[in-house]
Amino acid sequence: MASITSLGIGSGLDLTGLLDNLREAEQQKLVPIQQQVESEQAKVSAYGQLKGGLSQLQTAASALNNADLYESLTTSVEGDGVRAVTSEDTQPGQYEVDVEQLATAGSLATERLAAPDEAIIDGDTELTFAFSDSDMSLITIADGSSLENIRDAINTESDGRLSASIINDGEGYRLSVNATETGANASIQSTNFSDILADDVATSDSQVVQEGLDALVNVNGIDIVSSSNQIEGAIQGVTLDLNEANTSNTITVAQDSQAINEGVKAFVEAFNTLKGTIGDLTAFDAASGQAGQLNGDSATRAVESTLRGVLSGMVDGEDLRVLSDVGISLQVDGKLELDESVLSSAIANQPDALANFFAGSDSKSGMAGQVNESIGQMLNDSGSVQNAISGAERRIETFGDRFSRTEARIDETVERYRVQFAQLDTMMSQMNSTSNYLTQQLAGLNQQQTQG
Repeated sequence: MASITSLGIGSGLDLTGLLDNLREAEQQKLVPIQQQVESEQAKVSAYGQLKGGLSQLQTAASALNNADLYESLTTSVEGDGVRAVTSEDTQPGQYEVDVEQLATAGSLATERLAAPDEAIIDGDTELTFAFSDSDMSLITIADGSSLENIRDAINTESDGRLSASIINDGEGYRLSVNATETGANASIQSTNFSDILADDVATSDSQVVQEGLDALVNVNGIDIVSSSNQIEGAIQGVTLDLNEANTSNTITVAQDSQAINEGVKAFVEAFNTLKGTIGDLTAFDAASGQAGQLNGDSATRAVESTLRGVLSGMVDGEDLRVLSDVGISLQVDGKLELDESVLSSAIANQPDALANFFAGSDSKSGMAGQVNESIGQMLNDSGSVQNAISGAERRIETFGDRFSRTEARIDETVERYRVQFAQLDTMMSQMNSTSNYLTQQLAGLNQQQTQG
């Protein structure tokens, strides 16, 4: 706006500075509107903190509202001979497991030959392996095969039942064949290896057969025989992985009290964190006059009142009906305090009542379900917290519109001042010119009179 920067040239007055001062004065009208916008934005941020605290409490309540939490089990094993893996069918109990013998896989080593890579087969033939369960494994051996070729054929054609390798015992080479399954029935009983060798192939020593063994286990006095070191069904819902023979082991399956304890502690901590957040947001410092963003806020008071009402209430049940029955008490400052000894006693002695207290018979009847439901209602689209947030956002939009309109009016006012100052500048310039002209004319008249 070049015309404004040239103001004052004609009059000699600082009209540009005066216009700037007037603009600054007019813009003071925007300050309270901007403050209102910032106040509402601070409220939206504060409601966000409140919403976050409620969400964390709802998460903790949802965990306690899950009936599976109270049915979860933990398994401990004393001893190095066995590992226990539980399933959903596992029942609490204690089991003495004596591992007498591990299951092993049977093996067979053939007669000794001079070299692993020389042809030892004359004509196509078939190598057979007989197992203890009367089953057979048939391997096709090609003409001219060496010990190495036979090894490869076994590994390829035995459908994974056999594993072959070549060993050097210091005096020659043997084909070593292992059953891939453990147990007595999977043992290799015999082979026709020596019968399929070419007539001119010399062997020494004899075949060495090592039978596979079944695992022998005693569970609470009951003998169990298994072809595998992984035993299912001996204990309901528990899989036993045997690691070491001649060991005595104790397996204890019990309720997972630690998981329940941690769930309750997480609930108490989440509530106390929320309470602390609300305290900060609604605080008022009388000395400084500073107030929290939600000081006096009705939605926040409603949240506190609703939660206090739920936590002070009762649930249906015979033994555990209020929070104090499970060791949780409401303090003077509004926070919760947990007596872990009371909770531990409830976990150990009243597990069903504890599950009913928190989880109830359905998703809304237990204490945790009631808290979860109440928070859900607060946070849904028509809930008190979301309504408060929406209201603040609408006010921000309204104040924003007012700010824009006021700013436009200020620009119009300042422009009007500029036009008036320009007119004043022009008029003053003209008056100065007239004054100069008259001054010159009067000076001329005086000079004429003096000369005359």
